[in-house]
Amino acid sequence: MPPSSPPTTPEKSGIPERTSPKGMDSFIPGHPLLGEQSRIWKDAYIQIFSHQQVKSSFVVPAVAEPMLVWVIKGSATVEERETGGAWRKTTVNVGDFFLTHSLVPYEMRWEAQKGQSFEVMHLYVSIPLFETVAANIKGPAGRRLSLREVSGQHDETISRFLHLLHHEFLARHSENSLYIQGIIQSLTVHLVRCYAQTATENPPGSSRLPAAKLHRVQVFLTTHIDQKFNLEQCAKEAGLSPFHFSRLFKQSTGITPSRYFTRQKIAKSQQLLRESEMNILHVALAVGFENSSHFSQVFKRETGLTPGNTARDNAAFAAPAQNNSKITTVLASRRKKQITQRRKLLLSHARQVLKFRFHRVHVKGRRFR
Repeated sequence: MPPSSPPTTPEKSGIPERTSPKGMDSFIPGHPLLGEQSRIWKDAYIQIFSHQQVKSSFVVPAVAEPMLVWVIKGSATVEERETGGAWRKTTVNVGDFFLTHSLVPYEMRWEAQKGQSFEVMHLYVSIPLFETVAANIKGPAGRRLSLREVSGQHDETISRFLHLLHHEFLARHSENSLYIQGIIQSLTVHLVRCYAQTATENPPGSSRLPAAKLHRVQVFLTTHIDQKFNLEQCAKEAGLSPFHFSRLFKQSTGITPSRYFTRQKIAKSQQLLRESEMNILHVALAVGFENSSHFSQVFKRETGLTPGNTARDNAAFAAPAQNNSKITTVLASRRKKQITQRRKLLLSHARQVLKFRFHRVHVKGRRFR
């Protein structure tokens, strides 16, 4: 990690406190990979950066739009802090994301793993789209919505949406605006559903965990994903009693610490099912479940799918450009089964009709003898 440096304020660095999504390109150190036409859309502004291995601290101006940063390639140790505050360290890998929706600038720095390129996608959701989705989901309360800060977490749904966007940009054919807008709108709905908070939920001075303590607990849970939930240890990380910690954690995140930990376990298991060749039992053990039966029950409760179905779906759809033949085979097989079942049903129905007609003719013939 770069050596420690004194706080840098926007005034001293000559960087404005606020900027636009397009203006942010001038303040993010890295090589932009998307051209002008590929990054400006009706509902979002998108850019992909290739970063150098080590970057000393710099100031990131605030933007009014919700900003989502997703790791495409490589891994790195990233540190963030409010101006003059303490550094918060996060280790990120492919598929992890940062979510920022604040009007306050902050500092950051990173050190990427040696020998690897470090690429990230920046996506800024337009304010009209965010307000429309918020009003559609929350009604009048949507006018007071914002998105909570997230640093270096993994969300399988976000990864799927951004993977589709990334693949569309890299495809040889020209980008389809309707397809891209559909993905961006669906992504925004997911963000509002899972990461929204109202102004009344976290007013200044309210009873909630300070950001630094919340981040420390989240890092602790992530690094102990293969173990059972330990409320006392989490409270110790936050420097609070278990009762006080549980109450403040729920007010800060909207869910209990144990439910949050369960969701992190399931998110990690989805990643393992998608990216590794581990079987379901080994995945269950890797995320702290004692057996595959309990793991399957919790997995289905949280996702609506079984681990087996998820593994098969990911195997078929993980790489669209390479697996078109597999997808076609799966769809053709399903279609063939449907046709076979319909033929059997029609044949059975025809037999019943013929049998009924034969019976009527036979009875009628006997009646007139």
